[in-house]
Amino acid sequence: MTARLDIDAMRVLCAIADHGGVTRAAEHLPLSQSAVSHKIRRLESQIGCRLLTRRPGAPLFSADGTRLLGYARRMLALHDEALQSLSKQPLSGHIRLGMTEDVTSSDLSRLLGRFSRLYPRVQVRTHVRQSLVLQEELAEGGLDLAIMQVFSQAVKDTDLVLLTERVHWVKAHDMELPETRPIPFLAYDDRCFYYDWARGLQAPVLTTVLQCASSAGIASAVRAGLGVALLPERYVSAEMQILKGGFPKVPEITYVLRAAAKARSAPIRALSQEIERGAQQDSEMQLPSQA
Repeated sequence: MTARLDIDAMRVLCAIADHGGVTRAAEHLPLSQSAVSHKIRRLESQIGCRLLTRRPGAPLFSADGTRLLGYARRMLALHDEALQSLSKQPLSGHIRLGMTEDVTSSDLSRLLGRFSRLYPRVQVRTHVRQSLVLQEELAEGGLDLAIMQVFSQAVKDTDLVLLTERVHWVKAHDMELPETRPIPFLAYDDRCFYYDWARGLQAPVLTTVLQCASSAGIASAVRAGLGVALLPERYVSAEMQILKGGFPKVPEITYVLRAAAKARSAPIRALSQEIERGAQQDSEMQLPSQA
């Protein structure tokens, strides 16, 4: 008999990859842990190769499993898009989406455009805020979804990870740091994500001298020698000096898609899945580099 790939088994395979194992995949699927394991073993038997390593300390997927995973994601995307295009009851509703300024410069607009063509009866209302504000709005029920930065140690199990990036202390090469006065700091605004972290440090002592909601604006101010800033690595240019001595190492930041606790409607799930597909394809959610 010719082997066939069951679409439900493909969905289970992707869930294991997305959630980091069989147990966690079962928590996010309408299946027990034993049912998830059974589907994978049955799939392995049908195609004649092992997909999971099942060895402590080894990668989760075998080489064959990793190869099949790429096909599985594309199959699911086409499967779900085909079902939606043939649906007799198209999705309708509204979604409140928050994002940071960095994300607005990514390919998210193209992704949202595709979503609006797939689901013309779903209205997506977006607004741009700092990450700390978005977290509060999610907690208070003012948003359904948010794409924002968090420090990597603060990523939740339910977050969809889009990108992880290093952050550096930077200044202009010719800027002299004061020895006896607070160091001038360039912040995004009163709720600056980076300054909120930095002011909890014993050193260095900082004083905000400029607020600008744009990363490009902060980078320009650094190059002009107006102060020290914390910048994601893609905004660091040759005109800047990365500071190390006397400046503590900054935790990595992670861009995540986070849903509000009660955000479970079909339109919200559809948009989350569309953003997830874009992130997995490594082409839709690319953030811009600073020249």
